[in-house]
Amino acid sequence: MKLISWNVNGLRAVYKKNFLTWFETQNADIIALQETKADLSQLPNELKEISGYNFYISTPQKKGYSGVCIWSKQKPLSVSYSIENDRFDSEGRIVALEFEKFWFYNVYFPNGGASPERLKYKLDFYDYFFDYVFKKTPAPKGHNAPRGLVICGDYNTAHTEIDLARPKENSKVSGFLPEERLKLDHIVSKGLTDTFRHFHLSPDNYTWWDYKTAARTRNVGWRIDYFFVNQPVLKYLKSASIQKDVLGSDHCPVEIEIY
Repeated sequence: MKLISWNVNGLRAVYKKNFLTWFETQNADIIALQETKADLSQLPNELKEISGYNFYISTPQKKGYSGVCIWSKQKPLSVSYSIENDRFDSEGRIVALEFEKFWFYNVYFPNGGASPERLKYKLDFYDYFFDYVFKKTPAPKGHNAPRGLVICGDYNTAHTEIDLARPKENSKVSGFLPEERLKLDHIVSKGLTDTFRHFHLSPDNYTWWDYKTAARTRNVGWRIDYFFVNQPVLKYLKSASIQKDVLGSDHCPVEIEIY
């Protein structure tokens, strides 16, 4: 299986930048997008009805903000847009697909940079979301082993110093604050693995670059887009990569392959 995640910074905008051409060349089993900034009525049929795929989208109460969507070749057993908490569900940040052997979560984690209140919201989101996921994804009926977990998306946090170009300069900036990084430490301690770092330990691998400073041309970036998986999925993990040359957003796609 080939799984792709991409923060497109506006689905309608990236659609006008040859998105469908890129989509067709991928032949992915699942493509998950974040920061779609559109509801179903605003999207062209070309996006909603891609041949061979089932389409699922979550939109927030606030228009032109947040949002996530998924195209999946295989029809899931169930689909969820909720983590049973109105405070977080209202921002349209989650689509979860249940398959026989694993749960697939597409998540747009909050950005904490706007204010102390938004930073608290982000940290609370991390705590609640992962607590919910670990409790609400039991083993399939008739099985003792835990069900697989794949949690992809824009996490809005660079985990370690190797994950951004200028760690010292950004040590007091949201996205690399100690309290944010601890949240990723916590999920690792609970058995989740950063799939890219499972294969690649080298620096200078980023997924987001600031538009305003033309940071992408100098590769002054941050790696904040991830696939985290648990052990039942990790043992079947074939590869993880970053599509750094794909344009159209201030982020680039990330992908994994599973046997």
